[in-house]
Amino acid sequence: MELSRGVFRRADAPPASYPDVLAVAYRSPRAIVCCVSAAALHELTDEMPPAVQIAVPKRSHTPVIDYPPVTVFRFEETTFELGLSSFEAGPGEAVRIYDATRTVVDLMRFRRRLGEPIAHAALNRYLSSPGARPALLLQYAEALGTFGPVRAALDVASAR
Repeated sequence: MELSRGVFRRADAPPASYPDVLAVAYRSPRAIVCCVSAAALHELTDEMPPAVQIAVPKRSHTPVIDYPPVTVFRFEETTFELGLSSFEAGPGEAVRIYDATRTVVDLMRFRRRLGEPIAHAALNRYLSSPGARPALLLQYAEALGTFGPVRAALDVASAR
């Protein structure tokens, strides 16, 4: 069964929960699922992005993927793997993804491009989840150069 041009899975393989994400991961193995795509997978948003959003290191080759649609973000190499995690897109098929904490910080970094409401809603869902780690959120924000906006949003969210 073809997932994307040149990317096949066995016809008798169990169905993948996230075939689009899996296809992108096979086409670009170094890429990391990020931003709204990661937020949806971490259940931090109800938004479904029209394209799989992935991060690649700034100086690396930009993957050219016709299908599924992909939006590529270029991240600094020094912090590229900060918050790196993985999840099963299909049985036994792990895909690289940023953890929930990094995802919230990235949404705050790109809030003007991706939408303030998405970023703030993700932050609020993150803070109400049992695994929330506000101190780690601030640590990531500092490493990624967005400490001020994350701190301000965290103060507002915590005041409720």
